[in-house]
Amino acid sequence: VHLVESGGGLVQAGGSLRLSCAASGFILRINEMAWYRQAPGNQRELVSVIRGDGTTNYADPVKGRFTIARDSDNSQNMWYLQMNSLTPEDTAVYYCYAIIRNRYTVPPTDHWGQGTQVTVSS
Repeated sequence: VHLVESGGGLVQAGGSLRLSCAASGFILRINEMAWYRQAPGNQRELVSVIRGDGTTNYADPVKGRFTIARDSDNSQNMWYLQMNSLTPEDTAVYYCYAIIRNRYTVPPTDHWGQGTQVTVSS
């Protein structure tokens, strides 16, 4: 199973970006989809998560500005992070993450993308 992010880049403060994550490989079920970020000198932190039942959570700094969503057709195995009203504090490498079951005989496992850089200029 592989996760690939896209959509990062450079944007001015107040602007928007949309990140996408595509999961490929043999996938039985994606139990949870999320976005994390890591700024220089900081630990990786959870930005947002969407669970199998559709419930979502957001980190306090991004509430009201970021929206996580997944394809309405779950067979596409894609999810997104719409980021609005970006500030320089949002600058980080963003990683997609998922808990994926790809075998009937073993529990679901964690998977990470390679990361995509988001830079917000002031």
